[in-house]
Amino acid sequence: MPQPSLNVQCFVEKQIEPIFTGENQPKLLYVSEIRPDASAHPRVMHAHEDAVELILICSGSSEYLIHDKKTVIEAGDLLVYNAGVVHDEVSGPDMEVGSYCVGVGGLHMPGLRPNALIPDEAGYVFPTGRYFADLKALFEMMFRNLAAGEPHAELFCSSLMHALLVAVLTVTEGARGAQEIPADAPHILGRRIKDYIDRHYMEPITLQSMGEAMHISPYYLSHVFKEMSGYSPVQYLLRRRIGEAQTLLITTELSVTRIAEMVGYDSSSYFNLQFTKNVGMPPNKYRHNYIVSVGEEEKPRRRKG
Repeated sequence: MPQPSLNVQCFVEKQIEPIFTGENQPKLLYVSEIRPDASAHPRVMHAHEDAVELILICSGSSEYLIHDKKTVIEAGDLLVYNAGVVHDEVSGPDMEVGSYCVGVGGLHMPGLRPNALIPDEAGYVFPTGRYFADLKALFEMMFRNLAAGEPHAELFCSSLMHALLVAVLTVTEGARGAQEIPADAPHILGRRIKDYIDRHYMEPITLQSMGEAMHISPYYLSHVFKEMSGYSPVQYLLRRRIGEAQTLLITTELSVTRIAEMVGYDSSSYFNLQFTKNVGMPPNKYRHNYIVSVGEEEKPRRRKG
């Protein structure tokens, strides 16, 4: 049996072509750790208009609504959400999911729209296989350094972000395939309904007004949309509003009353009720628990995501 070499040295022999040049200068926006117990308070349906979000599922499994259909996710999966992709975390005490999340802005990949890391038709969920341990190590290092307030943490984590993006491109190139997009009339109509709600969810719309605007009976509209997404239009509208409220609670200092008004609620007490029902805690507590101070001795829960 041949003896292993005592000294191993790997040479970089290929000419490296940098990926991030010119206008394509990614910026690290946030890093989150979502522990399994914290997933009882899910980040409800939302989208990021100016960022790509990368999520590594480390434990558990659940069914997420991503864009226009529900998808089963499980430990070892990498989720890639280009800017504008609506996604909904469906979790709870019986479906605890542990994950890491990284937000990146400033992406201008050749041939793609701004803040898209991969083609929109490539899909959203990618098994990581043998790359899982390396990806997890990168996510962990980034979160740990930022949460602990280590010297030069932002610079260090920005460099790790470049490595992470290259690793993600490697995983997605090996697994991606064009999504099967149903071309049947009901699915096309379902996507039109979704697009309408996504454009108008902050307005005082109802099932009746949706039907009138789209020239469809409310009954048929509701049936088609639920067949496609698993949600009724009213459920989707509610979760879209709650998800946007979560974003505003995390990223602004606006009052809860003002946020309620912005996402389409006339009554802040009714908003509080719906928020608590869907997230598992009231808005003010969610804001306090979600944003952690750098360097806290207690293990931080989660940062913006």
